[in-house]
Amino acid sequence: MMRAVATLRWPLSLRPLRNHLEPYFELTKPRVVSLIAFTAVVGMFLATSGFVPVNILVLATLGISLAAGSAAAFNHILELRVDASMARTRARPLPAGKLTPRRAIIFASILALLAVTILVFGVNTLTAALTFLSLIGYSVIYTLFLKPATPQNIVIGGAAGAAPPVLGWTAVTGNVDSDALLLFLIVFVWTPPHFWSLALYREKEYAKVGIPMLPVTHGSEFTRLWILLYTILLAAITLLPFATRMSGLLYLIGALALNAGFIAYALKLYRHYSDALARKTFGYSIRYLAALFSLLLVDHYRNGVTAAVQSVFY
Repeated sequence: MMRAVATLRWPLSLRPLRNHLEPYFELTKPRVVSLIAFTAVVGMFLATSGFVPVNILVLATLGISLAAGSAAAFNHILELRVDASMARTRARPLPAGKLTPRRAIIFASILALLAVTILVFGVNTLTAALTFLSLIGYSVIYTLFLKPATPQNIVIGGAAGAAPPVLGWTAVTGNVDSDALLLFLIVFVWTPPHFWSLALYREKEYAKVGIPMLPVTHGSEFTRLWILLYTILLAAITLLPFATRMSGLLYLIGALALNAGFIAYALKLYRHYSDALARKTFGYSIRYLAALFSLLLVDHYRNGVTAAVQSVFY
């Protein structure tokens, strides 16, 4: 009985530590980082016909994730004033007073240093350099210069967010191939309709803090039109892996279905706007990218899996 009580009380003793660490964890935008890490891992597996070496898989995923977390933390620091004024972000660790900017800067810097060190010594220099450039591209160039200056901020700044599949690819191969650039292009074109869907139902908040997001500068209807146009362009680009024989029929069928869903959301959003529909479109865009990259991965290994199954049963 005493042992059982001790077992029940043990998690309670960890609560102060959890409460101390949780703001740091939140600073890294873990949901965003998980999607970044996933696309990077898919890039690693697509770069080889076999299995990714375990050391590369672990170290590259860790290094890229730490760099993404560092970029997110620097983004929190640089946008503290803006975050404090927006309902969506005022509960974040810095505006809520859970962390001081000084501690956040130290934390973000340590993550960046760890990321580059792991990638340089555990993976390769090219991956480390490209990862560092992506970190600077998002946390500094996008946040400080592009976001407050132009409604095309997310289009131009999307290059940093589209880098993870390339980083995964270079971690395995040590170079950038055309297939890696195709993965980059998919995420690059996906980013504007994804983010503009969010910007639509947060338009008043962006206007309040003076950030020239597309719905603020050009209006809702114009933005919805461009979301639709980008989803159509995205649908065409996502067929390229099949056209270039990077992927096969399984991927093609899945991509067609996913694109039909995205275009349907974009078309409905254009014709009959509501904040609720914009939220649903934003949510679908996240599931879309995760599912698309899952299809790329499954299709890539379908022949090997089929051969393995046949060898067992025949």
